[in-house]
Amino acid sequence: MKKLSKKEILAVASMLFGMFFGAGNLIFPVSMGQLAGSHMWQAAAGFLITGVGLPLLGVAALGISRKEGLLELSSLVGKRYGLFFTCVLYLTIGPFFAIPRCATVSYTVGVEGIVQGASHGAGLAVFSFVFFAIVLFFSLRPGEIMTWIGKVLNPVFLLCLGLLLIRALASPGGEIGSVAPMAGYVDSAFFTGLLEGYNTMDALAGLAFGIVVVESIRGLGVKEPGEVAKSTVKAGIFSSILMAVIYLLVTVMGAQSRGIFEAAENGGTALARIAGYYFGSAGALILAATVTVACLKTAVGLITSCGRTFVKLFPNGPSYRFWAVGFSVLSFGIANLGLNVILDYSAPVLMFLYPLAISLIALTFLSGLFGGDQAVFAWTTGFTAAGAIFDFLRALPDAVKDGTWIGRAADFGSGLLPFSAIGFGWICPAVIGFAIGMAVHFAKRKRESFS
Repeated sequence: MKKLSKKEILAVASMLFGMFFGAGNLIFPVSMGQLAGSHMWQAAAGFLITGVGLPLLGVAALGISRKEGLLELSSLVGKRYGLFFTCVLYLTIGPFFAIPRCATVSYTVGVEGIVQGASHGAGLAVFSFVFFAIVLFFSLRPGEIMTWIGKVLNPVFLLCLGLLLIRALASPGGEIGSVAPMAGYVDSAFFTGLLEGYNTMDALAGLAFGIVVVESIRGLGVKEPGEVAKSTVKAGIFSSILMAVIYLLVTVMGAQSRGIFEAAENGGTALARIAGYYFGSAGALILAATVTVACLKTAVGLITSCGRTFVKLFPNGPSYRFWAVGFSVLSFGIANLGLNVILDYSAPVLMFLYPLAISLIALTFLSGLFGGDQAVFAWTTGFTAAGAIFDFLRALPDAVKDGTWIGRAADFGSGLLPFSAIGFGWICPAVIGFAIGMAVHFAKRKRESFS
């Protein structure tokens, strides 16, 4: 029976890290560090659960399920649900939020600081047009470019990030213990950090891209399902350790920067300020180039992945070229709304999708208890979705919900569901749905035993 060598596991782990970690992943821990201040460690513990632990479990779930991708896995709930969930998840980690975020992060972190004095709207429009023109060029000609970018630019990105971290941590701007926490980090730092980990979207990406890891391991000659699952988990652990270390160091850097700056409006601005403080204009140029290239890599991968997925979902529909062009144009339009708007509106969508992803991952691991019975999947998912809708409404921007039926519905859900105030109103409905599903399963088994 073929087993992967340590070198092969590290190669798969490196590929997995490259898929998960783009420059956009930096903006959330640095912002969290600034806001959490002296409560940074509690916040970081929560962030690592959803930002690192869940992606690992998502990849492992696909490995142990022996399914050929997200559509097949989510169709355990039902075929229509599988199509709905797969479409919404890919659109979320694709043209609606993650791909536009690549352009806005690149502009906010590096380019905007270099072209000071230019109109923000005009500068972002020009930059994002060029950005997505390059993304589309490579997306229509994937070939070897992704391999080249992955092997060359990922190490360059990590090298430049390492220099910034070493410089910042060696000369901290302030003591973490003296930085007062802000916003939700004052009273519930752990749970706020837990929700902040949603913003990485990596648990969703784990479900979407886990099959790539599984296929890579199979391509290395591992065929036995149990060994595939084991190798998947090993590669995921190595990748997760590297991600966790980077997240922690960036969070510390963000918290210490409060001794120099006020908390920025978003993590992109915070990162740009920190780089400019320690390295001046030269550092800003290096950071801008590194972040932009890293985001280009991520955007090309996402456009390619989403395009190929939609071709498979709708085999009688448009061609890959149509999807690639359409997703690039849509991403360009959304990117020009600005980073703050993208973050504001991605938050409620993630508050709805993450509970569904978590329940799917949990049910996959627990499926041995109920023989993979669809009834358990369906009841649990249905109740989880019902609870998550209220979390979705509650997370909408105030301008959308204040004084409307949306705000009243959100308040009703907060009063009805335990843990809703901290963003986890879906948990009790999910447990109830699972209990009903298990009851239906055992009732079905009892009837079959008497028939």
